[in-house]
Amino acid sequence: MTRYTALLDTINKNKTFLLTTHVNPDADAIGSEMALYIVLKRMAKEVKIVNFSETPDFLEFLDPENVVEKFDSELHSDYFLKCDVVVALDFNRCDRTVKMSPLFYQREGVKMCIDHHLEPESIFDPIFDDPSFAATSHIVYDFIMKTGIVEMDYEIAVPLYAGISTDTGSFKYDRTTPELHRIAAHLLELGVVPIEVNDMIFGQDKLSKFALLGRALNSLELYGDDQRFAVMTLTQDDFNESKATEPDTEGFINLCMTIKNVKISAIFIGLKEGFKVSLRSKGTISARDMAAHFGGGGHRNASGIRIREFTLDEKKDEIINYILANTSEVSQNV
Repeated sequence: MTRYTALLDTINKNKTFLLTTHVNPDADAIGSEMALYIVLKRMAKEVKIVNFSETPDFLEFLDPENVVEKFDSELHSDYFLKCDVVVALDFNRCDRTVKMSPLFYQREGVKMCIDHHLEPESIFDPIFDDPSFAATSHIVYDFIMKTGIVEMDYEIAVPLYAGISTDTGSFKYDRTTPELHRIAAHLLELGVVPIEVNDMIFGQDKLSKFALLGRALNSLELYGDDQRFAVMTLTQDDFNESKATEPDTEGFINLCMTIKNVKISAIFIGLKEGFKVSLRSKGTISARDMAAHFGGGGHRNASGIRIREFTLDEKKDEIINYILANTSEVSQNV
């Protein structure tokens, strides 16, 4: 229990909490938020979940009572600054909350972080940041089980399973261990039905997502003499004309990684302010190193870049050329 002492003490000693996560939340972000929310409510704590982005349609089933609130400065800033504890889940750098980020620096109270990414920002304390965990939901599961803070049951198991299963690529990424399968088995024993969770996340797509996917596939280009680098590009026009939204791009980049010979892939997404790039890689090729060169970060095989100062057209070629130049040798060994 000692590794969780600071987190447990902080929870026990305080009464009011705000939970938040990164922009464009995925299942691990929402799943870890919902699980911790249930824990805190059972402990008779006052707790709000406030996110910069709306919850994607396909994840709304994780929040059946609609407790997640979309950030509104007038409605939420005062609570953010004055509640006892703000908890950052599934991110460790404040800029991942976009326009909420200044509040972290204005706030004088406790700023707790629970995450599984590298290089946390020093603003957080207490912090549990361990990249050996497959997901933030994995950390929350371990925290509950090791501390016995509440009883693990079906209500908590569903969001945790959603977070763990998706962040491991349905248990196919390299951090999938025997222990993680035992955790999944425990969650199933509590009543989680994988086919139901998977159907809600992957089987309820809108037609607009397929329209956007068609545009992404039409944009697909392969780079390098060995065609090791696959790139998709989506502009604001693509989103507007397909009537899709940014969360609809979930999973697109994984299609690139199924192409023969591809070792690294990127999807460039033009935004109203600048653009973002999601990166995936195989083996020893570090997507994180590629992202870090442009101020981004993440995991070795899954990372991202967010650039606000330049447009996609101004920086795309530079990023592509850098990745090609820095993966030419290592790709031969993958």
